[in-house]
Amino acid sequence: MCGAGVLPARMAAEARRQGWRVVAFTFGDTVGLEPHIDLAIPSRITELGPVMAALARERASAALFSGKFWLGDVLRARGGDATALGIVARAGTLAGGGLAETVVSTLAGLGIEVLDQRGFVGDWLQNVGPWTTRAPTEEEWQDVRHGLELARLCAAAGIGQTVTIKRGVVASIEAVEGTTAAIQRGAGLAGPGLVVVKAVAPTNDYRFDTPTIGPETLEAAAAGGVAVLAVEANRVLLLERDRLVTGADQAGIALVGVSSDDAPRR
Repeated sequence: MCGAGVLPARMAAEARRQGWRVVAFTFGDTVGLEPHIDLAIPSRITELGPVMAALARERASAALFSGKFWLGDVLRARGGDATALGIVARAGTLAGGGLAETVVSTLAGLGIEVLDQRGFVGDWLQNVGPWTTRAPTEEEWQDVRHGLELARLCAAAGIGQTVTIKRGVVASIEAVEGTTAAIQRGAGLAGPGLVVVKAVAPTNDYRFDTPTIGPETLEAAAAGGVAVLAVEANRVLLLERDRLVTGADQAGIALVGVSSDDAPRR
């Protein structure tokens, strides 16, 4: 189940390496997917009847969700086919785990298991950093620690996963707009020197969401004069890791992986 971006191609390549036959249901603009799949089926989030029929026809035994699925597209959509409307009605909400569990139970009815994404991302999940030449200053570490605490709270509450902060003052909190837009908004309000922190809810369901940052995130950070881009280690995925680290070095941004126990205290 492929949303937008480069991640579906990486996960499809790993699935094929593991011996899976890969059928890609493409819901967004993917990059580099074709060499790693056996069949592509263009799909729409509001038209799930054909998706379910194709899954049965292809005798799928497992499903892997990958890439960006925009909740805003669902919120703006008017109507949908009977299958899509039925799933939403049974879930009762688009927020929280209700929708995910409804999707899981619906697919289970076809004998399909939804797989954990982390088994298909390779080395893009990283340990504690820093990964760049520059490390945060002590003042920036203070913002990283505070931002990590706040980002975890926001993620746990289902608000968003990213907080931008400068000298102890929160500039923006991510909601439905996504990480990139939250960074742009925070930089516009606080100016250069911003610290960006992305964390993950303790109960995050990695079958449906592996939080990520990538080149687009870095471009927004560089354009806004961000000083530090910190992510929760081993829980946030670095898309195109080598490119990300190189770009952060060139922009003078400290790119770090942190946990509450590993951020230095002096």
